[in-house]
Amino acid sequence: MKHSLLTSLCITLVCSSNTLTSATERPENPNVILILTDDLGWQDVKCYDIDEPSPMETPNIDSLAKKGAMFWQGYSPAPTCAPTRCAIMSGNHPARAQKTHVVGGAPPTPYNKENHRMMAPWYSGRMPENELTLAKVLQQNGYTTGHCGKWHMAINHNAFPQPEDQGFDWSRHNLGITKRMKPHRLTGFATDKEGDPYRLDENGFAYHQNSEDALTFVEENKATPFFLYYATWLVHTPIQTRNERLLKKYCEKLGVELPENPSEWKGEGQTNPFYCAMVEELDYYVGQLINYLEQTEDPRWPGHKLSENTYVIFTSDNGGMEKHPGEIITDNYPLDRGKISAMEGGTRVPLIITGPGIEAGVQSDVMLNGLDFYPTILSWTGAKLPKEKHLDGCDISQLLAKDPADPSLVKENDGSIRDTMVWHFPNSIALESTIRIGDYKLVRNYDHISNPRTPELELYQLYQTEDGKQQRGDIEESKNLVDSMPEKAKAMNQKLSEILTEMKASYPYFNPATRHELPNKDKVCTVTSHQQNGDQVSFNYQENGAKVVRAQLMYTLNGGHRYEEWFRAPAKLGSSHTVTAKLPKGTTHYVINLIDENNFLVSYPEMIDSVSAMKEKYSEKALPAK
Repeated sequence: MKHSLLTSLCITLVCSSNTLTSATERPENPNVILILTDDLGWQDVKCYDIDEPSPMETPNIDSLAKKGAMFWQGYSPAPTCAPTRCAIMSGNHPARAQKTHVVGGAPPTPYNKENHRMMAPWYSGRMPENELTLAKVLQQNGYTTGHCGKWHMAINHNAFPQPEDQGFDWSRHNLGITKRMKPHRLTGFATDKEGDPYRLDENGFAYHQNSEDALTFVEENKATPFFLYYATWLVHTPIQTRNERLLKKYCEKLGVELPENPSEWKGEGQTNPFYCAMVEELDYYVGQLINYLEQTEDPRWPGHKLSENTYVIFTSDNGGMEKHPGEIITDNYPLDRGKISAMEGGTRVPLIITGPGIEAGVQSDVMLNGLDFYPTILSWTGAKLPKEKHLDGCDISQLLAKDPADPSLVKENDGSIRDTMVWHFPNSIALESTIRIGDYKLVRNYDHISNPRTPELELYQLYQTEDGKQQRGDIEESKNLVDSMPEKAKAMNQKLSEILTEMKASYPYFNPATRHELPNKDKVCTVTSHQQNGDQVSFNYQENGAKVVRAQLMYTLNGGHRYEEWFRAPAKLGSSHTVTAKLPKGTTHYVINLIDENNFLVSYPEMIDSVSAMKEKYSEKALPAK
């Protein structure tokens, strides 16, 4: 009897010891979830309220912020979708990657031939096929990698390369509730009826396949270390909600009525009930994933929940889209402007990070960027990066582990404290680059010559730091200090040039066909003839007062294809006003670009009149390769 009791006691102690060991030793490889929302503005999330209160209700995101670190100065790498996504996944700054805007992969063409004074430079349509993405590195280091939702890192959502080509083991793309409602957004609301593909759940929210895909990936792969890139389609256009209850709720809360024309909304500020409902829907689906992590046992760590060994990054790809034709969507105030601008409203985004070792309930003014995710996730996971891979962001794992509010913990590769960030957006109507150094931000406008509405430089003091304490300054970017601080503006502009030059950034060109007055636009060159001999092409041109200083060959390997994509290569200027270039193997069509000393670009043949009115492919006007 005594022997039996002793044996039982020993067994109990051994079991207790084993349980204690498993309970105290966290698995070496943590899970990582990156939630990248679409067009969610800095002031669209309730916990980011400053000044006027936001009408949006985001209890789940607010709760997430209390579980980790919430950053008030988090930035996206770019003010539009695709370059930010590519930058996060590749670790390359948009200027370095020549991926500065959406779509891309086309010859430089003015958005409107007569009305626009400048045109964007060529920029890539996608990440390179052989890019060493974050997903590939994690995959090579034993992680199961998953993507769900939006991709848009190629010339089209469905064009090559797709997630499976860039390191993802698992991928789902379903639009879910964001699929356009037809015939308009006041029809097709979700119901609680069986067979409704958007059937309302017990909480009155529509079934959203994008959210279900994220949950499915975690459920299927929770027994192994995983990385989930959860790219929501919310809250991008179309601005709509399948939740009639939420729509009516916000109409009542805001004191507004639904428009007679379902496709428009003219109410200013954050009064669009369709958009407010979308934000609350986004919050609900994010909450579903977080709740799953908190309620589900970790198979790799018995006695613990998945949330205890999972890092979660929540952010947005760019600032809020304030409006589109016929509709005001939201307002990023007090920040200036929004998506498609490198001003604060276009690049400052919500950023919340939770996970093992990150103190709960921290609010931080440390300046961070989406480019920091790649090196940080590598540190969290212990993944090894090949020495030849360049990263433009900083590893913020020590910041998060020690003190998320201490900016001195964000270090550059040389060990210096980071205080500088650059954005390069030579596109659309913005045509600007910006640099932030400490409290100050400089804006460089490229379309300033003979343009009284646009200064060349703008300088703003966003914050005032005294004795290490940062106080809010002019985050509205309303007081241009260039005239009162010319030396500072000059120094920051020089620093901006140095950084962009190191990245080999491309810049916009003047449009010789514009109706606006521009000095020297009557002096641009004329191409007089061209020849092709095998893979060698040559052009003759006549100068009309301005010297040609550079030439580019634009070529495509799939002219006429649905996803026709163009690339850029240097061409050689010769004597007697000639240009020569070698056509890459497989070229189907080509164009020559000549840039003169006044930065005017002339293409031959002349490309499509206006990007905004484009109904034909560039190859239809280009030279066919023989």
